Formats: sequence, structure tokens, C-alpha cells
Amino acid sequence: MTNTPSTDIAPNVPKLETLSVTSIKDGLMSGRFTAEDIAKACIAQIKALNGKYNAIIFENYAAALETARDIDRRRAAGEPLGSMAGVPVVVKDPMDMKGFPTTAGWRLLCSKTGGVDLMPERDSPVVARMRAADAIILGKTNVPILSWTGTHANDSWAGPTINPAIEDRAPGGSSAGTAAAVATHMCVLGLAEETGGSIQNPASAQGLVGIKPTIGLVPNAGVVPLSGNRDVVGPIARTVIDAALGLDVLAGFTTEDPKTLASVDKIPKGGYTAGLSTDGLIGKRLGLYGLGWRKNALSQEASELYERAKAELEELGAILIEDPFADTDFASYRQITLGTPFFDGRGLESLPYDMTQYLRRLGPDAALKTWEEFVAATEAENPLAKGAILGFLNELPDFLEAVKSPTTPPALPEFTALKRAYLLLIQEVFAHHKLDALVYPQMLQELPGLHSGDAILETTVGELNIAGIPGITVPAGYYASGAPFELIFLGQQWSEATLIKCAYAYEQGTQHRQSAI
Repeated sequence: MTNTPSTDIAPNVPKLETLSVTSIKDGLMSGRFTAEDIAKACIAQIKALNGKYNAIIFENYAAALETARDIDRRRAAGEPLGSMAGVPVVVKDPMDMKGFPTTAGWRLLCSKTGGVDLMPERDSPVVARMRAADAIILGKTNVPILSWTGTHANDSWAGPTINPAIEDRAPGGSSAGTAAAVATHMCVLGLAEETGGSIQNPASAQGLVGIKPTIGLVPNAGVVPLSGNRDVVGPIARTVIDAALGLDVLAGFTTEDPKTLASVDKIPKGGYTAGLSTDGLIGKRLGLYGLGWRKNALSQEASELYERAKAELEELGAILIEDPFADTDFASYRQITLGTPFFDGRGLESLPYDMTQYLRRLGPDAALKTWEEFVAATEAENPLAKGAILGFLNELPDFLEAVKSPTTPPALPEFTALKRAYLLLIQEVFAHHKLDALVYPQMLQELPGLHSGDAILETTVGELNIAGIPGITVPAGYYASGAPFELIFLGQQWSEATLIKCAYAYEQGTQHRQSAI
């Protein structure tokens, strides 16, 4: 499959798979093409391919073209432009975007399918930041119901998203549509969000780069919540540089999300692309995956691919430390929550309170304003019932108390104690081994079938999300089946800059990624 739709619109626009944030900026400055050319080419790509991959569920074409024309007008007039000027972007459906309903993938929250529309009165901070940076927002992307799974979007009211990298396998969730839009070159950058693997899983499943930031670096106000203690927004892109440039726009303090105040001295001067070098792995001490981290072994083929990646890391100058969590009790911290196949759901107990705060932000004209109204409007498919998609919440400590008073901030003593234990032990291990980062296979084995019902078996979901630490995925090869194999670099809180440098050096030194279409 090719990108011929783009050249039908504007012969001077490069092939869409070669577009990047930097190449668009350079092309606009040189006058080689216009922002409108780029927008039209991407819209043509969406029209040609979205019927197959089902990445975008709400189109924003008219506004996107208007934005592009305004960028061209301002550029011609010599007016300043934002860092994302002319860059085509997509937004994950649960993120509020004025003028569009926020459906969270659920038919009961979509008037098209007999539900109610949650229409926000204003953008979420992350969407507002993309607008302020002059990004061309093309539409909103598909997710499973309430972003409940990290594997697929099969139960979305809009139907399943297909994985462009290997069509009979799971696309990763819940940011399935965002990743598929990036992988098929419908856009250059996508907004994703993670509570339990929802950035790292789809990025890895589709051969892309995903950055899951430290909680508190990027605001998640105005995003349908699963957990205010775990939810975090981040970028998915085809390259490390594009993902890092996306993080530059998203990161930073807003009064709408007070926890982001902790980030004010954590963002590097010059942004997250400052100091990137192909020598970025030289001398870096990297901890390797082992049973000290988690009591799950890699499959035979994953082990072989990981061995190859380790050799590549050493060739690029890294110093590898075998299983630095061995002889600690780190692996015992993880608990698979009853009612889930492979998920530690602790921290989601605050959902009633978090949803209450989200509904309040929608504004006085919102169709639903309280937790009680939300429950009543969706009782036909009660997600909290035993055996339902979020029924496992009833197994979590402190959840039943949180339900009793959804307007009261829950204390969550067990979750906070667990988070503290994770962070202290990670700090201890990093100090003892003088580590710069960890580098693991992102999955224990290759992707399950699209409709198999099997979960993606990852290596870092739960640990990463409960501790609130960052990670970045990067392509590292392919299984014999053609399914992508990826590494994830992860580290201590606020270590995004270090992880991005490591991932960039590995990406540039290996060039494993192949275009999905």
C-alpha cells in the first residue's frame, strides 16, 4: 500500500512517511510546500486508509484546513508561528476537544449510538497546548470502552482498530487509534494517554515511539479518567525526535492540574531534544530485565531478540547490568488484580471522585454533571458490575468507601504506601548499581491475535504506572511472524531527558523500524 493520495493533492509534498516535525518546519520556511498542502495530503491519506484501519472516529477537516490556511497567511506576513506549525496531529478520544463529544469509546456516551453526548465547554490543557503551538488537529481517535484494556479497541462503539504493522494481531490499547493514525502516516504526531500500558503497548505493538511521562509532568485535566493517581498524557510518533518535540509542547504546569507544579524545575533548558547525540549510550549504565523485576520469563524468541538488542547496546557504548533487582523483594510488590488477566489495578479506587471532577469541568451545560448521573445514564451496561470491564475495582482496597462519597477525595492509604515502597526501592537499586536507566523488552512475548481475547503480556505496566516513573519505547526489530519487537527505556522520576537520549542513540544506531504500510 502506498501514499499516492498525497501526491494527487500536492506533488511538492514529500512522501508522508518521511514527514517529521522538523522537515515540515523546514519545508514551510523554504516555501517548498504550504501548511495547506500538508493538511490536504493527510486528509487524503485518511480518506484512503481509515476505512480499513479505523483509527480516526471524529473528523476535523474543515477546521484543520482553516488552521493551515491561517498558518500560511501568518508565515507570509512574517508573523511568529508555534513550534508545531503545520504539523498534523490526532487526539485520543477521551481528551476533551471543544466542538466534539468525548465518548471514551462507549456507545452510551455517544448520541450516534443512542447514548448521551458529553460536550466539553473548552479544550483539555493538552489539546489547548497543541492548538497554541499551531498544530493542525485532524480528528479524534478510537479507544476501547472507558480505555479499560491495553490490548485492543474491539468493543468501541466505532468498531475495532486494526494494527497496520501486522493486521491479524492486537493493535495495543487503549490508544489504539492514535498509534494506527501515526503508523499509517495519517499524521505525524498523536496524543495518547496511559493508566496501565495505554501509551507503551500500542506504540510497541505498531512499531512506534511512545513516551509515558512521569506523573505530574503533563496535565491530565479534561481527560476521561481511570485514575487521577496514574493517568498521564504523552506523545506517540514514528521517531524519537518527533516524540520528544511533542513532549516539549505537552509538558509543564497548569493550575487546572496542581500536581504539575512539581514539574517546573524538571523540564530541561532547550527542551527534550537538547543534547541528543548518536553517542548518547556511551558509558550509560543500563539495568537489564530479570526475575528480580518480575517473576515472568521471556518467551524463547523474545529472549533471542533481547540478546541481539543487548549486543547492539554494548556496541553503542552502554554498560549492561544483569538483573539489578535480583536479591530484592521488588517482584513481590506486583499483584494481578482478581478479575483481570494480567493487570495490577491498584490506584484506580479513586475513579468515582476523579470522574466527579472530570464531569464538573465539562461546564454547566453538560449532559451529565455528577457521578450519580453518570451511573444512571450507563446502568444498561454497568461497567462496575461483577464480571463487567471494570468489575475488578470491587476487589481493590478503598474502592467501596470511595463509591459511598464520590465528592470526597479518597485517602488511598494502601496505594500511597505501595507507591512509596516502589519509589524507595527503585532509588536504592539505582544508587547501588549507579544506573542511568533500565532497558527491557516491552513485552514478554509477541502480540496476541486481534480477536483472540488474550492480553498483551508486557513487562512494565503496573510497576511503571503505580510508581509514576517514565518510560520510552523504541523499535528493536521484528519477530519471525512480522510482529514488532520493542525495547522500553525506563528510569527514576523526571528522568525523561536521559531516557530520550538513550532511545535516540539506539534508534539512530540500529534503524530497526520499517514503515507499516
